Amino acid sequence: MNYTLAQEFYFDAAHSLNRSVEIEPSRRIHGHSYHVEVMLTGTPDPSTGMIMDLAVLRAAIDAARTELDHRMLNDIAELGPPTIENLATYLLAFLSKRVSSVSGVTVARRASGDRCTLTHQPDV
Repeated sequence: MNYTLAQEFYFDAAHSLNRSVEIEPSRRIHGHSYHVEVMLTGTPDPSTGMIMDLAVLRAAIDAARTELDHRMLNDIAELGPPTIENLATYLLAFLSKRVSSVSGVTVARRASGDRCTLTHQPDV
């Protein structure tokens, strides 16, 4: 049996985007509250009953939050253009280096109703 375990966190950050629509508001520096759900997939260890101790996941999430919270996302070279899709890619890569069973992330900007989910098969 495979289980999916999830943990949520949020961060606030600013960015600007070059777009062909809504050009002027997008190019101005503006911010969002980003809500992120991190998903782990696996089978619980018979001795602990857990896929992973959530304290380990929370430590990885704290490291990600430190990298992104109250930052100018355009200044994070590894991110590329600071789109919601690139944030999902960045977070999946960042967290997967620290937690091997990460199977996906969802990045949402709830105030504007935007959400992007990126999934992959972990190497567990």
